[in-house]
Amino acid sequence: MQSVEIENAERPRASVARNAGIISLAVMASRVLGLVRDQVFAALFGAGLQYDAFLTAFRIPNLLRDLFAEGALSAAFVTTFTQTLQSQGKEVAIRLWNRVATLIILLIAAISILVWIYTPEIVGLLAPGFAAVPGKAALTIELTRIMIPFLLLIALAAQAMGMLNAFNIFGVPALASAFFNLGSIIGGLLLGYTLAPILGLTPIAGMAYGTLFGGFLQFAVQWPALRRCGVSYRPMISLSDPGVRQIFRLMGPAIIGTAAVQINVFVNTSFASNIVDPATGAVANGPVSWLNYAFRFMQFPIGVFGVAIATATLPPLSRSTANPDSTEFRQTLAHSLALVFLLCIPSAVGLAVLGRPIVALVFEHGKFTSFDTVQTANALAAYAIGLAGYAAVKVLSPAFYALHDARTPMLISLGSIAVNYVMNSLLVGPFGHLGLAFSTSTVALVNFLLLALFMRRKLGRLGGHRLGSTVLRIFAASLALAVVAWLVNDFAGALPLHGLALNFVRVVAAISLAAVAFYFSCRLLRVEELAEAVNAVEGRLWRTLRRK
Repeated sequence: MQSVEIENAERPRASVARNAGIISLAVMASRVLGLVRDQVFAALFGAGLQYDAFLTAFRIPNLLRDLFAEGALSAAFVTTFTQTLQSQGKEVAIRLWNRVATLIILLIAAISILVWIYTPEIVGLLAPGFAAVPGKAALTIELTRIMIPFLLLIALAAQAMGMLNAFNIFGVPALASAFFNLGSIIGGLLLGYTLAPILGLTPIAGMAYGTLFGGFLQFAVQWPALRRCGVSYRPMISLSDPGVRQIFRLMGPAIIGTAAVQINVFVNTSFASNIVDPATGAVANGPVSWLNYAFRFMQFPIGVFGVAIATATLPPLSRSTANPDSTEFRQTLAHSLALVFLLCIPSAVGLAVLGRPIVALVFEHGKFTSFDTVQTANALAAYAIGLAGYAAVKVLSPAFYALHDARTPMLISLGSIAVNYVMNSLLVGPFGHLGLAFSTSTVALVNFLLLALFMRRKLGRLGGHRLGSTVLRIFAASLALAVVAWLVNDFAGALPLHGLALNFVRVVAAISLAAVAFYFSCRLLRVEELAEAVNAVEGRLWRTLRRK
Protein backbone atom coordinates (compact mmCIF):
# COMPACT_ATOMS: atom_id res chain seq x y z
CA MET A 1 0.00 0.00 0.00
CA GLN A 2 2.81 2.38 0.89
CA SER A 3 4.59 1.65 -2.41
CA VAL A 4 1.39 2.56 -4.28
CA GLU A 5 1.18 5.92 -2.43
CA ILE A 6 4.81 6.66 -3.22
CA GLU A 7 4.23 5.80 -6.88
CA ASN A 8 1.14 8.04 -6.99
CA ALA A 9 3.10 10.92 -5.44
CA GLU A 10 6.04 10.42 -7.82
CA ARG A 11 3.85 10.48 -10.95
CA PRO A 12 2.83 14.19 -10.79
CA ARG A 13 6.37 15.10 -9.72
CA ALA A 14 7.75 13.46 -12.85
CA SER A 15 5.09 15.12 -15.02
CA VAL A 16 5.94 18.54 -13.55
CA ALA A 17 9.63 18.12 -14.37
CA ARG A 18 8.92 16.73 -17.85
CA ASN A 19 6.34 19.37 -18.78
CA ALA A 20 8.44 22.13 -17.23
CA GLY A 21 11.27 21.04 -19.52
CA ILE A 22 9.02 21.34 -22.58
CA ILE A 23 7.76 24.74 -21.44
CA SER A 24 11.29 25.90 -20.58
CA LEU A 25 12.53 25.28 -24.12
CA ALA A 26 9.56 27.14 -25.59
CA VAL A 27 9.81 30.01 -23.10
CA MET A 28 13.56 30.18 -23.71
CA ALA A 29 12.85 30.80 -27.40
CA SER A 30 10.40 33.53 -26.39
CA ARG A 31 12.86 35.17 -24.00
CA VAL A 32 15.63 35.11 -26.60
CA LEU A 33 13.31 36.83 -29.08
CA GLY A 34 12.33 39.22 -26.28
CA LEU A 35 15.98 40.14 -25.88
CA VAL A 36 16.24 40.62 -29.64
CA ARG A 37 13.19 42.89 -29.49
CA ASP A 38 14.81 44.95 -26.75
CA GLN A 39 18.07 45.00 -28.71
CA VAL A 40 16.18 46.58 -31.59
CA PHE A 41 14.73 49.23 -29.27
CA ALA A 42 18.12 49.83 -27.62
CA ALA A 43 19.88 50.31 -30.95
CA LEU A 44 17.17 52.52 -32.46
CA PHE A 45 16.04 54.53 -29.42
CA GLY A 46 18.63 53.99 -26.65
CA ALA A 47 17.47 54.81 -23.12
CA GLY A 48 15.78 58.18 -23.31
CA LEU A 49 12.61 60.13 -23.99
CA GLN A 50 11.05 57.96 -26.73
CA TYR A 51 11.68 54.60 -25.09
CA ASP A 52 10.62 55.92 -21.67
CA ALA A 53 7.35 57.02 -23.30
CA PHE A 54 6.87 53.70 -25.13
CA LEU A 55 7.47 51.63 -21.98
CA THR A 56 5.08 53.72 -19.91
CA ALA A 57 2.43 53.55 -22.64
CA PHE A 58 2.82 49.78 -22.95
CA ARG A 59 2.64 49.46 -19.16
CA ILE A 60 -1.00 50.61 -19.16
CA PRO A 61 -2.44 47.74 -21.27
CA ASN A 62 0.07 45.47 -19.50
CA LEU A 63 -1.36 46.54 -16.15
CA LEU A 64 -4.87 45.67 -17.31
CA ARG A 65 -3.55 42.44 -18.86
CA ASP A 66 -2.25 41.26 -15.49
CA LEU A 67 -5.54 42.22 -13.85
CA PHE A 68 -7.93 40.61 -16.34
CA ALA A 69 -5.92 38.26 -18.56
CA GLU A 70 -2.70 36.45 -17.76
CA GLY A 71 -2.87 37.03 -14.01
CA ALA A 72 -6.20 36.70 -12.21
CA LEU A 73 -8.20 35.23 -15.10
CA SER A 74 -5.54 32.71 -16.09
CA ALA A 75 -5.12 31.18 -12.61
CA ALA A 76 -8.87 31.10 -11.91
CA PHE A 77 -9.74 29.80 -15.38
CA VAL A 78 -7.09 27.04 -15.51
CA THR A 79 -8.13 25.75 -12.08
CA THR A 80 -11.86 25.69 -12.90
CA PHE A 81 -11.49 24.47 -16.49
CA THR A 82 -9.18 21.62 -15.43
CA GLN A 83 -11.54 20.50 -12.66
CA THR A 84 -14.58 20.75 -14.99
CA LEU A 85 -12.75 18.76 -17.68
CA GLN A 86 -11.80 16.14 -15.08
CA SER A 87 -15.23 15.77 -13.48
CA GLN A 88 -17.77 16.64 -16.23
CA GLY A 89 -16.02 16.02 -19.54
CA LYS A 90 -14.82 17.97 -22.56
CA GLU A 91 -18.21 19.18 -23.84
CA VAL A 92 -19.13 20.90 -20.57
CA ALA A 93 -15.63 22.36 -20.24
CA ILE A 94 -15.71 23.83 -23.77
CA ARG A 95 -19.16 25.31 -23.12
CA LEU A 96 -17.66 26.92 -20.01
CA TRP A 97 -14.91 28.48 -22.13
CA ASN A 98 -17.43 29.90 -24.61
CA ARG A 99 -19.36 31.58 -21.81
CA VAL A 100 -16.27 32.98 -20.11
CA ALA A 101 -14.74 34.16 -23.40
CA THR A 102 -17.92 36.03 -24.36
CA LEU A 103 -18.08 37.80 -21.00
CA ILE A 104 -14.38 38.67 -21.12
CA ILE A 105 -14.70 40.13 -24.65
CA LEU A 106 -17.57 42.37 -23.56
CA LEU A 107 -15.87 43.41 -20.32
CA ILE A 108 -12.50 44.21 -21.88
CA ALA A 109 -14.12 46.09 -24.78
CA ALA A 110 -15.88 48.36 -22.27
CA ILE A 111 -12.68 48.85 -20.25
CA SER A 112 -10.68 49.65 -23.40
CA ILE A 113 -13.15 52.39 -24.39
CA LEU A 114 -12.88 53.96 -20.94
CA VAL A 115 -9.07 53.81 -21.02
CA TRP A 116 -9.08 55.49 -24.46
CA ILE A 117 -11.25 58.34 -23.17
CA TYR A 118 -9.26 58.91 -19.98
CA THR A 119 -5.74 58.23 -21.31
CA PRO A 120 -4.41 61.75 -20.53
CA GLU A 121 -5.52 61.48 -16.89
CA ILE A 122 -4.11 57.93 -16.56
CA VAL A 123 -0.73 58.98 -17.99
CA GLY A 124 -0.69 62.00 -15.67
CA LEU A 125 -1.19 59.71 -12.67
CA LEU A 126 1.23 57.01 -13.84
CA ALA A 127 4.12 59.27 -14.86
CA PRO A 128 3.65 62.78 -13.44
CA GLY A 129 7.30 63.65 -14.04
CA PHE A 130 6.87 63.34 -17.82
CA ALA A 131 4.99 66.65 -17.90
CA ALA A 132 8.26 68.40 -17.01
CA VAL A 133 9.91 67.14 -20.24
CA PRO A 134 8.56 68.81 -23.43
CA GLY A 135 6.63 66.38 -25.62
CA LYS A 136 7.10 63.34 -23.39
CA ALA A 137 3.60 63.18 -21.89
CA ALA A 138 1.93 63.82 -25.28
CA LEU A 139 3.94 61.01 -26.91
CA THR A 140 3.02 58.63 -24.08
CA ILE A 141 -0.70 59.41 -24.54
CA GLU A 142 -0.47 58.79 -28.31
CA LEU A 143 1.33 55.44 -27.89
CA THR A 144 -1.05 54.30 -25.15
CA ARG A 145 -4.08 54.79 -27.37
CA ILE A 146 -2.41 52.84 -30.18
CA MET A 147 -1.70 49.85 -27.92
CA ILE A 148 -5.01 49.60 -26.00
CA PRO A 149 -6.42 46.79 -28.26
CA PHE A 150 -3.48 44.63 -27.15
CA LEU A 151 -5.44 43.91 -23.97
CA LEU A 152 -8.22 41.98 -25.74
CA LEU A 153 -5.78 40.02 -27.90
CA ILE A 154 -3.70 38.92 -24.92
CA ALA A 155 -6.78 38.00 -22.87
CA LEU A 156 -7.88 35.57 -25.60
CA ALA A 157 -4.32 34.23 -25.88
CA ALA A 158 -4.20 33.62 -22.11
CA GLN A 159 -7.44 31.65 -22.19
CA ALA A 160 -6.19 29.57 -25.11
CA MET A 161 -3.01 28.82 -23.17
CA GLY A 162 -5.01 27.73 -20.12
CA MET A 163 -7.17 25.33 -22.11
CA LEU A 164 -4.24 23.76 -23.93
CA ASN A 165 -2.43 23.25 -20.62
CA ALA A 166 -5.54 21.55 -19.23
CA PHE A 167 -5.42 19.23 -22.27
CA ASN A 168 -1.76 18.48 -21.35
CA ILE A 169 -0.45 20.44 -24.34
CA PHE A 170 2.34 22.71 -23.11
CA GLY A 171 4.75 23.37 -25.99
CA VAL A 172 2.45 25.32 -28.34
CA PRO A 173 1.06 27.76 -25.73
CA ALA A 174 4.50 28.33 -24.22
CA LEU A 175 5.87 29.06 -27.69
CA ALA A 176 3.02 31.49 -28.44
CA SER A 177 4.73 34.38 -26.66
CA ALA A 178 7.71 33.87 -28.97
CA PHE A 179 5.36 34.73 -31.83
CA PHE A 180 4.37 37.90 -29.96
CA ASN A 181 8.00 39.01 -29.88
CA LEU A 182 8.58 37.96 -33.49
CA GLY A 183 5.45 39.76 -34.66
CA SER A 184 6.36 42.86 -32.66
CA ILE A 185 9.82 43.02 -34.23
CA ILE A 186 8.77 42.36 -37.82
CA GLY A 187 5.55 44.37 -37.64
CA GLY A 188 7.22 47.25 -35.82
CA LEU A 189 10.14 47.55 -38.24
CA LEU A 190 7.85 47.18 -41.25
CA LEU A 191 5.40 49.84 -40.05
CA GLY A 192 7.91 52.11 -38.31
CA TYR A 193 10.53 52.21 -41.03
CA THR A 194 9.68 50.51 -44.35
CA LEU A 195 6.08 51.78 -44.64
CA ALA A 196 6.38 54.77 -42.30
CA PRO A 197 6.71 57.41 -45.08
CA ILE A 198 3.63 56.03 -46.87
CA LEU A 199 1.52 55.72 -43.70
CA GLY A 200 2.76 58.93 -42.09
CA LEU A 201 3.95 57.14 -38.93
CA THR A 202 6.89 57.98 -36.71
CA PRO A 203 9.28 55.07 -36.00
CA ILE A 204 8.17 54.75 -32.37
CA ALA A 205 4.47 54.77 -33.37
CA GLY A 206 5.21 52.02 -35.91
CA MET A 207 6.77 49.93 -33.13
CA ALA A 208 3.62 50.48 -31.07
CA TYR A 209 1.44 49.15 -33.89
CA GLY A 210 3.85 46.23 -34.13
CA THR A 211 2.85 45.13 -30.61
CA LEU A 212 -0.74 44.70 -31.84
CA PHE A 213 0.45 42.46 -34.66
CA GLY A 214 2.47 40.46 -32.12
CA GLY A 215 -0.55 40.11 -29.82
CA PHE A 216 -2.65 38.81 -32.70
CA LEU A 217 -0.01 36.22 -33.59
CA GLN A 218 0.20 35.05 -29.96
CA PHE A 219 -3.47 34.10 -30.06
CA ALA A 220 -3.65 32.91 -33.68
CA VAL A 221 -0.78 30.43 -33.38
CA GLN A 222 -2.67 28.53 -30.65
CA TRP A 223 -5.97 28.25 -32.51
CA PRO A 224 -5.06 25.23 -34.71
CA ALA A 225 -4.07 23.23 -31.60
CA LEU A 226 -7.38 24.17 -29.95
CA ARG A 227 -9.30 23.07 -33.05
CA ARG A 228 -7.54 19.70 -32.93
CA CYS A 229 -8.76 19.37 -29.33
CA GLY A 230 -12.33 19.87 -30.53
CA VAL A 231 -12.65 23.48 -29.34
CA SER A 232 -14.81 25.93 -31.28
CA TYR A 233 -16.11 29.34 -30.26
CA ARG A 234 -19.81 30.21 -30.10
CA PRO A 235 -20.97 33.38 -28.30
CA MET A 236 -22.75 32.40 -25.09
CA ILE A 237 -23.72 34.29 -21.96
CA SER A 238 -24.71 32.61 -18.73
CA LEU A 239 -24.07 34.15 -15.34
CA SER A 240 -25.78 31.18 -13.65
CA ASP A 241 -23.24 28.59 -14.86
CA PRO A 242 -21.51 27.16 -11.73
CA GLY A 243 -18.14 27.19 -13.50
CA VAL A 244 -18.52 30.83 -14.54
CA ARG A 245 -19.49 31.75 -11.00
CA GLN A 246 -16.49 29.90 -9.58
CA ILE A 247 -14.11 31.64 -12.00
CA PHE A 248 -15.41 35.09 -11.15
CA ARG A 249 -15.51 34.22 -7.45
CA LEU A 250 -11.82 33.28 -7.64
CA MET A 251 -11.05 36.24 -9.89
CA GLY A 252 -12.47 38.79 -7.45
CA PRO A 253 -9.82 38.39 -4.73
CA ALA A 254 -7.20 37.53 -7.38
CA ILE A 255 -7.87 40.83 -9.19
CA ILE A 256 -7.48 42.69 -5.91
CA GLY A 257 -4.26 40.80 -5.21
CA THR A 258 -2.94 41.42 -8.72
CA ALA A 259 -4.08 45.03 -8.48
CA ALA A 260 -1.80 45.35 -5.46
CA VAL A 261 1.14 44.20 -7.58
CA GLN A 262 0.16 46.65 -10.30
CA ILE A 263 -0.17 49.45 -7.77
CA ASN A 264 3.45 48.71 -6.89
CA VAL A 265 4.35 48.98 -10.60
CA PHE A 266 2.32 52.20 -10.76
CA VAL A 267 4.16 53.61 -7.74
CA ASN A 268 7.56 52.54 -9.08
CA THR A 269 6.89 54.17 -12.47
CA SER A 270 5.74 57.34 -10.73
CA PHE A 271 8.92 57.46 -8.63
CA ALA A 272 11.09 56.68 -11.69
CA SER A 273 9.45 59.41 -13.77
CA ASN A 274 10.38 61.97 -11.10
CA ILE A 275 14.05 60.99 -10.62
CA VAL A 276 16.23 64.08 -10.99
CA ASP A 277 19.59 64.07 -12.74
CA PRO A 278 22.01 65.38 -10.04
CA ALA A 279 24.27 66.88 -12.71
CA THR A 280 21.56 69.11 -14.21
CA GLY A 281 18.91 69.32 -11.51
CA ALA A 282 16.25 68.46 -14.14
CA VAL A 283 14.01 65.40 -14.43
CA ALA A 284 16.13 62.63 -15.99
CA ASN A 285 15.44 60.74 -19.20
CA GLY A 286 16.50 57.11 -18.79
CA PRO A 287 15.53 55.61 -15.38
CA VAL A 288 12.35 53.98 -16.74
CA SER A 289 14.37 52.50 -19.62
CA TRP A 290 17.27 51.31 -17.43
CA LEU A 291 14.91 49.49 -15.10
CA ASN A 292 13.10 47.85 -18.01
CA TYR A 293 16.30 46.72 -19.74
CA ALA A 294 17.56 45.29 -16.44
CA PHE A 295 14.32 43.47 -15.70
CA ARG A 296 14.42 41.91 -19.18
CA PHE A 297 17.33 39.77 -17.96
CA MET A 298 15.30 38.86 -14.89
CA GLN A 299 12.42 37.73 -17.09
CA PHE A 300 14.62 35.09 -18.68
CA PRO A 301 15.07 32.87 -15.58
CA ILE A 302 11.63 33.83 -14.22
CA GLY A 303 10.01 32.71 -17.46
CA VAL A 304 12.25 29.78 -18.38
CA PHE A 305 12.26 28.36 -14.86
CA GLY A 306 9.67 30.01 -12.57
CA VAL A 307 6.73 30.40 -14.94
CA ALA A 308 7.51 27.11 -16.71
CA ILE A 309 7.47 25.15 -13.45
CA ALA A 310 4.37 27.03 -12.22
CA THR A 311 2.52 26.33 -15.48
CA ALA A 312 3.41 22.64 -15.35
CA THR A 313 2.52 22.43 -11.64
CA LEU A 314 -0.98 23.97 -11.68
CA PRO A 315 -2.87 21.24 -13.62
CA PRO A 316 -1.62 18.33 -11.40
CA LEU A 317 -2.29 20.43 -8.29
CA SER A 318 -5.82 21.15 -9.53
CA ARG A 319 -6.38 17.48 -10.33
CA SER A 320 -5.16 16.47 -6.86
CA THR A 321 -7.81 18.72 -5.30
CA ALA A 322 -10.50 17.20 -7.54
CA ASN A 323 -9.44 13.81 -6.13
CA PRO A 324 -8.29 14.89 -2.65
CA ASP A 325 -4.80 13.73 -1.80
CA SER A 326 -2.96 16.16 0.46
CA THR A 327 0.24 14.10 0.28
CA GLU A 328 0.32 14.34 -3.50
CA PHE A 329 -0.46 18.08 -3.39
CA ARG A 330 2.19 18.80 -0.74
CA GLN A 331 4.94 16.75 -2.38
CA THR A 332 4.26 18.18 -5.85
CA LEU A 333 4.36 21.75 -4.51
CA ALA A 334 7.51 21.25 -2.40
CA HIS A 335 9.28 19.56 -5.29
CA SER A 336 8.34 22.41 -7.64
CA LEU A 337 9.72 24.99 -5.19
CA ALA A 338 12.97 23.03 -4.91
CA LEU A 339 13.31 23.07 -8.71
CA VAL A 340 12.69 26.82 -8.75
CA PHE A 341 15.44 27.46 -6.20
CA LEU A 342 17.87 25.10 -7.91
CA LEU A 343 17.54 27.00 -11.17
CA CYS A 344 16.95 30.59 -9.99
CA ILE A 345 19.50 31.04 -7.16
CA PRO A 346 22.53 30.39 -9.40
CA SER A 347 20.90 32.48 -12.14
CA ALA A 348 20.62 35.41 -9.71
CA VAL A 349 24.24 35.06 -8.60
CA GLY A 350 25.43 34.88 -12.20
CA LEU A 351 23.45 37.97 -13.24
CA ALA A 352 24.80 39.97 -10.32
CA VAL A 353 28.45 39.01 -10.96
CA LEU A 354 28.38 39.23 -14.77
CA GLY A 355 25.85 42.05 -15.15
CA ARG A 356 28.08 44.57 -16.93
CA PRO A 357 29.54 42.32 -19.66
CA ILE A 358 26.11 40.73 -20.26
CA VAL A 359 24.35 44.10 -20.64
CA ALA A 360 27.16 45.44 -22.82
CA LEU A 361 27.10 42.35 -25.05
CA VAL A 362 23.34 42.46 -25.59
CA PHE A 363 22.47 46.16 -25.62
CA GLU A 364 25.53 48.40 -26.07
CA HIS A 365 24.98 49.13 -29.74
CA GLY A 366 23.64 52.11 -31.68
CA LYS A 367 22.19 54.71 -29.32
CA PHE A 368 22.72 52.62 -26.17
CA THR A 369 25.84 54.04 -24.49
CA SER A 370 28.40 52.69 -22.00
CA PHE A 371 26.79 54.93 -19.36
CA ASP A 372 23.46 53.19 -20.03
CA THR A 373 25.26 49.85 -19.59
CA VAL A 374 26.54 50.78 -16.14
CA GLN A 375 23.16 52.07 -14.96
CA THR A 376 21.33 49.01 -16.30
CA ALA A 377 23.84 46.53 -14.84
CA ASN A 378 23.62 48.17 -11.39
CA ALA A 379 19.82 47.89 -11.50
CA LEU A 380 20.15 44.24 -12.58
CA ALA A 381 22.30 43.44 -9.52
CA ALA A 382 19.65 44.95 -7.25
CA TYR A 383 16.86 43.06 -9.02
CA ALA A 384 18.78 39.76 -8.80
CA ILE A 385 18.51 39.76 -5.01
CA GLY A 386 14.81 38.98 -5.27
CA LEU A 387 14.88 36.68 -8.30
CA ALA A 388 14.30 33.37 -6.49
CA GLY A 389 11.51 34.88 -4.39
CA TYR A 390 9.86 36.36 -7.47
CA ALA A 391 9.89 33.00 -9.28
CA ALA A 392 8.69 31.07 -6.20
CA VAL A 393 5.67 33.38 -5.90
CA LYS A 394 4.75 32.32 -9.45
CA VAL A 395 4.43 28.75 -8.11
CA LEU A 396 2.86 29.47 -4.71
CA SER A 397 0.08 31.89 -5.70
CA PRO A 398 -1.64 29.54 -8.19
CA ALA A 399 -1.35 26.74 -5.59
CA PHE A 400 -3.68 28.75 -3.32
CA TYR A 401 -6.13 29.17 -6.22
CA ALA A 402 -6.07 25.39 -6.75
CA LEU A 403 -7.21 25.11 -3.11
CA HIS A 404 -9.98 27.67 -3.83
CA ASP A 405 -8.23 30.21 -1.63
CA ALA A 406 -7.67 33.47 -3.48
CA ARG A 407 -8.06 35.50 -0.28
CA THR A 408 -4.64 34.74 1.23
CA PRO A 409 -2.56 35.84 -1.81
CA MET A 410 -4.82 38.89 -2.08
CA LEU A 411 -4.19 40.01 1.51
CA ILE A 412 -0.44 39.42 1.22
CA SER A 413 -0.31 41.41 -2.03
CA LEU A 414 -2.23 44.27 -0.41
CA GLY A 415 0.32 44.30 2.42
CA SER A 416 3.10 44.54 -0.14
CA ILE A 417 1.82 47.98 -1.21
CA ALA A 418 2.88 49.45 2.12
CA VAL A 419 6.26 47.66 2.05
CA ASN A 420 6.93 48.86 -1.50
CA TYR A 421 5.96 52.48 -0.83
CA VAL A 422 8.02 52.71 2.35
CA MET A 423 11.07 51.14 0.68
CA ASN A 424 10.76 53.43 -2.35
CA SER A 425 10.44 56.51 -0.16
CA LEU A 426 13.54 55.53 1.81
CA LEU A 427 15.74 54.43 -1.09
CA VAL A 428 14.90 56.45 -4.21
CA GLY A 429 16.35 59.70 -2.80
CA PRO A 430 19.86 58.43 -2.03
CA PHE A 431 20.03 55.64 -4.65
CA GLY A 432 17.76 56.73 -7.52
CA HIS A 433 16.59 53.92 -9.80
CA LEU A 434 18.74 51.38 -7.90
CA GLY A 435 16.57 52.00 -4.85
CA LEU A 436 13.47 51.13 -6.89
CA ALA A 437 15.05 47.87 -8.07
CA PHE A 438 16.06 46.88 -4.54
CA SER A 439 12.58 47.75 -3.28
CA THR A 440 11.08 45.40 -5.90
CA SER A 441 13.39 42.61 -4.69
CA THR A 442 12.40 43.19 -1.07
CA VAL A 443 8.69 43.00 -1.90
CA ALA A 444 9.21 39.74 -3.84
CA LEU A 445 11.08 38.09 -0.96
CA VAL A 446 8.53 39.22 1.65
CA ASN A 447 5.66 37.96 -0.53
CA PHE A 448 7.30 34.56 -0.92
CA LEU A 449 8.02 34.13 2.78
CA LEU A 450 4.46 35.04 3.77
CA LEU A 451 2.90 32.79 1.11
CA ALA A 452 5.10 29.88 2.21
CA LEU A 453 4.20 30.45 5.87
CA PHE A 454 0.44 30.47 5.19
CA MET A 455 0.66 27.48 2.84
CA ARG A 456 2.46 25.55 5.56
CA ARG A 457 -0.33 26.39 8.01
CA LYS A 458 -2.92 25.31 5.45
CA LEU A 459 -1.27 21.97 4.63
CA GLY A 460 0.05 21.17 8.10
CA ARG A 461 3.58 20.90 6.76
CA LEU A 462 5.38 21.74 3.53
CA GLY A 463 8.61 19.78 3.87
CA GLY A 464 10.29 22.95 5.06
CA HIS A 465 13.24 21.23 6.77
CA ARG A 466 14.18 19.30 3.64
CA LEU A 467 13.51 22.31 1.41
CA GLY A 468 15.66 24.52 3.67
CA SER A 469 18.50 21.99 3.56
CA THR A 470 18.27 21.92 -0.24
CA VAL A 471 18.36 25.72 -0.44
CA LEU A 472 21.47 25.92 1.78
CA ARG A 473 23.29 23.42 -0.43
CA ILE A 474 22.25 25.36 -3.55
CA PHE A 475 23.59 28.56 -1.97
CA ALA A 476 26.90 26.84 -1.24
CA ALA A 477 27.16 25.60 -4.83
CA SER A 478 26.25 29.10 -6.06
CA LEU A 479 29.19 30.55 -4.14
CA ALA A 480 31.49 28.31 -6.18
CA LEU A 481 29.73 29.58 -9.30
CA ALA A 482 30.27 33.20 -8.22
CA VAL A 483 34.00 32.72 -7.59
CA VAL A 484 34.59 31.01 -10.93
CA ALA A 485 32.50 33.59 -12.83
CA TRP A 486 34.37 36.49 -11.23
CA LEU A 487 37.83 34.96 -11.85
CA VAL A 488 37.09 34.09 -15.48
CA ASN A 489 35.58 37.51 -16.16
CA ASP A 490 38.61 39.21 -14.60
CA PHE A 491 41.07 37.06 -16.51
CA ALA A 492 39.28 37.57 -19.83
CA GLY A 493 39.45 41.33 -19.30
CA ALA A 494 43.22 41.13 -19.76
CA LEU A 495 42.93 39.56 -23.24
CA PRO A 496 43.93 41.71 -26.25
CA LEU A 497 40.29 42.13 -27.32
CA HIS A 498 37.89 45.06 -27.33
CA GLY A 499 34.19 45.86 -27.61
CA LEU A 500 31.82 43.14 -28.76
CA ALA A 501 34.51 40.45 -29.09
CA LEU A 502 35.76 41.02 -25.53
CA ASN A 503 32.28 40.99 -24.02
CA PHE A 504 31.36 37.85 -25.97
CA VAL A 505 34.42 35.96 -24.69
CA ARG A 506 33.85 37.20 -21.15
CA VAL A 507 30.20 36.18 -21.05
CA VAL A 508 30.49 32.81 -22.84
CA ALA A 509 33.62 31.66 -20.98
CA ALA A 510 32.42 32.84 -17.57
CA ILE A 511 28.93 31.33 -17.88
CA SER A 512 30.23 28.02 -19.27
CA LEU A 513 32.88 27.44 -16.62
CA ALA A 514 30.68 28.76 -13.79
CA ALA A 515 27.87 26.37 -14.85
CA VAL A 516 30.31 23.46 -14.77
CA ALA A 517 31.48 24.52 -11.29
CA PHE A 518 27.87 24.75 -10.09
CA TYR A 519 26.96 21.36 -11.55
CA PHE A 520 29.82 19.50 -9.88
CA SER A 521 29.33 21.42 -6.62
CA CYS A 522 25.69 20.27 -6.57
CA ARG A 523 26.80 16.72 -7.28
CA LEU A 524 29.31 16.94 -4.43
CA LEU A 525 26.68 18.40 -2.08
CA ARG A 526 24.11 15.78 -3.17
CA VAL A 527 21.38 18.13 -4.37
CA GLU A 528 18.74 15.54 -5.29
CA GLU A 529 16.82 17.67 -7.79
CA LEU A 530 19.90 18.20 -9.99
CA ALA A 531 19.51 15.15 -12.24
CA GLU A 532 15.78 15.79 -12.60
CA ALA A 533 16.32 19.45 -13.49
CA VAL A 534 18.95 18.60 -16.10
CA ASN A 535 16.60 16.05 -17.62
CA ALA A 536 13.73 18.57 -17.57
CA VAL A 537 15.73 21.35 -19.23
CA GLU A 538 16.95 18.92 -21.90
CA GLY A 539 13.29 18.06 -22.53
CA ARG A 540 12.07 15.82 -25.26
CA LEU A 541 14.70 16.86 -27.82
CA TRP A 542 17.58 14.90 -26.31
CA ARG A 543 15.40 11.86 -25.64
CA THR A 544 14.23 11.89 -29.27
CA LEU A 545 17.82 12.07 -30.54
CA ARG A 546 18.85 9.16 -28.31
CA ARG A 547 16.00 7.01 -29.62
CA LYS A 548 17.12 7.73 -33.18
